[in-house]
Amino acid sequence: MKTILKCHRIIGGYGEGEALISHEPICFYLTDPKTGIVREKTHELAGQNISNKVLVFPSGKASSVVQIDGLFKLASHNLAPKAMIVKDVETVLIVSAFMAKVPLVDRLEKDPFKVIGTGDMVRVDADNGAVTVERHGLQHSHAKASHYTAQSF
Repeated sequence: MKTILKCHRIIGGYGEGEALISHEPICFYLTDPKTGIVREKTHELAGQNISNKVLVFPSGKASSVVQIDGLFKLASHNLAPKAMIVKDVETVLIVSAFMAKVPLVDRLEKDPFKVIGTGDMVRVDADNGAVTVERHGLQHSHAKASHYTAQSF
């Protein structure tokens, strides 16, 4: 099933890839810049790779220096997310995405945590204000991190 959603462009560009959902804010400094693996032990994405994914998360966290440095280092190793969809954007995340040249959008016409699941194919066309979702994922983002469910489409 394919869904096209309107969104608000923050940082322009185009990125597509498999969706990775986090219900927790993300600090890119706590991601290994040479592998893309989340190193924050208590984070729901701990041990998972955010590289080349379309990352869906509520907001960034941490100070400007560490957040910008973290995402920039990922980008310098070609391991940054392909695009980012957030619910609550803040200035530090905007600057980080700009420096790393990662498309960033918010204000989807539907709650991204209800219409995008981990594993779905997502295309973010920030310049045209559109997010296209093809449901493939086994995990649905509205499920809690420890209670993943599979659904057929």
